[in-house]
Amino acid sequence: MAEQAKAVRTRRKLRTGTVTSDKMDKTITVTLVRRYAHPVYGKQVTRTKKVKARNLEGGAAAKSGDTVRLMETRPLAKTVRWRVVEIVERAK
Repeated sequence: MAEQAKAVRTRRKLRTGTVTSDKMDKTITVTLVRRYAHPVYGKQVTRTKKVKARNLEGGAAAKSGDTVRLMETRPLAKTVRWRVVEIVERAK
């Protein structure tokens, strides 16, 4: 039973981004950057998207400037669809 639950969890999207705002109570704003080659010209194109994620509680919470790994989850609030899995790198 537990193995089936893990198999379902692995299908969720994982993204890595930078925390741009931590002013909300339990939520942070994360900027996701993706780069891809333009389909016609081949030039590298950069696209950014801001998403809101549920932050960890206590001293382990992500702060502005940190690099975090997010996992897609069920809707936790009106605009929150992601949650912080781990903090990859702390801001300097």
